[in-house]
Amino acid sequence: MGLSSRPDTPEPDTESSLLLHPSENPPPISSKVPEDSYHLAYIIHFTLGFGYLLPWNAFITAVDYFSYIYPGVSVDRIFAVAYMLVGLICLAVIVFYAHKSDAYIRINAGLILFVVVLLVPPVLDTTYIKGRVGLYDGFYATVGALALTGLADALAQGGLIGAAGELPERYTQAVIAGTAGSGVLVSFLRVFTKAVYSQDPTGIRNSANLYFIVGIAVMGICIVFYNVAHRLPIMQYYADLKVQAVNMERDKGSMTGAQWRSSLLGTVGSIKWHGVGIVLIYAVTLAIFPGYITEDVKSEAMKDWYPILLISCFNVFDLVGKSMTALYMLQNWKVAVAACFARLLFFPLFLGCLHGPEFFRTEVPVSVLTCLLGLTNGYLTSVLMILAPKSVPFHQSETAGIVSVLFLTLGLAIGSIIAWFWVV
Repeated sequence: MGLSSRPDTPEPDTESSLLLHPSENPPPISSKVPEDSYHLAYIIHFTLGFGYLLPWNAFITAVDYFSYIYPGVSVDRIFAVAYMLVGLICLAVIVFYAHKSDAYIRINAGLILFVVVLLVPPVLDTTYIKGRVGLYDGFYATVGALALTGLADALAQGGLIGAAGELPERYTQAVIAGTAGSGVLVSFLRVFTKAVYSQDPTGIRNSANLYFIVGIAVMGICIVFYNVAHRLPIMQYYADLKVQAVNMERDKGSMTGAQWRSSLLGTVGSIKWHGVGIVLIYAVTLAIFPGYITEDVKSEAMKDWYPILLISCFNVFDLVGKSMTALYMLQNWKVAVAACFARLLFFPLFLGCLHGPEFFRTEVPVSVLTCLLGLTNGYLTSVLMILAPKSVPFHQSETAGIVSVLFLTLGLAIGSIIAWFWVV
C-alpha cells in the first residue's frame, strides 16, 4: 500500500500501533494523532535530508576546481575513500554508544561541523591557494575536511534516520528524498556555473566557491529547522510515545552491558537482509558513480558537458526513485533485496559501454543506463530504509535506523574501493 493512501490523522491506535511491536502496544498517548499542519514536519524532514548530504555533493561537484588546482590526482576516488571510510568507522562507534548519548546533541553537533568543513575550501582558496596550482598542502587539508565531513555525516545522518525511524513511514521517506534533492540542487548549480562562468581558472574558482557558500546557507536553515521541529504538536506526540515505550522497557529492569549487546545483535539480526540489500545498492552505485562517469566515458559531441549531464541525469532519477515510495511503497523486503542483487548486472552493462559493440559505446546507452542506475538506487534505498526500522519493536527503531545507515555507509565504502579496480 502506498504512503499516499495513509491519512496524516489516522483513527485512534492505528498509526501508534504501527510503530509499536504488536506484543507491546500500550494505550496511545492521546486519542488522536495531531495533524501535520501545512505538512511542516514533512518539509522539515525533507530539508534535513537535503542538508546533510549537501556538503558531500558540494565537494564532488567542485571536482573541476580540485582537479585543476591539484593536477595528476584522482580527486573523485580519493575523496570518496576518505569520506566513506571515516563515516563508516564513526557510525560503528555511534551504533554501540547510541543508547548512552542524546540524538539531539549528536545531530546538532553534526550540522554545526558541516558548516565548519564547508568553510575550509573557500577559506583555503582566498587566503592560501589563491588560484595557484600544485600546492598539495591544500589538498591534504581538503582531504582532512572530507574526513571531518564523514564524521559529521555519521552524527547527523545516523541521528536523523534513527529519529525518523520512530515516526510514520512518510517521514523517513521525506529524509531519504531530501538526500536526492541535494544532488539535484548541486547538479543545477553545476550546469548554471558551467553556462554562466568562463571556463578559465577564475571561473572555476568562482563556481567552486558558490557551491560551498550555498551549502553553508542551507546548513544554517537546517540548524534552525531542526531546533524548532520538536515544538510541532505531531513531533511532541511521537516524542511522548517514545518516552512511554522506553519507560515500559525500563520497568522490565535495567539493561546490563551484556543485555544491551544482545539487544543490538537482535536488532541487527532482524534487519540483516535489509542491510545486505542496502550494501549491494551502494557498492554497485559508488563503483560506477561518479568516478566511472566523470573519468572513463567520453563524448566527442558533448565534450566536457558529457559528465556534467550524466551526473545530472543520475541525480534527477535518484530523486524520482526516492519520491516514488510516496506513491507506491513496496512492502515485500524479499523482492526489494532480490532487486538489489539484480543491480549487479550494471557492472557488465557499463563495462560494455567501454569495450562492447560500437553502438553500446555511444551516448544513448550510457545515458539510459545512468538514469536506470539513479532510479533503482533511489527507489530501493527508500524502500529498505523505510522498512528496516519498522521490522523491530518500537524502542529499537532508532537503533535499527542507525544500523541501516551503517550498512549504507559500508556499501559506499566498498563501492568507492571497487571503483579503483573494476574498470581498466
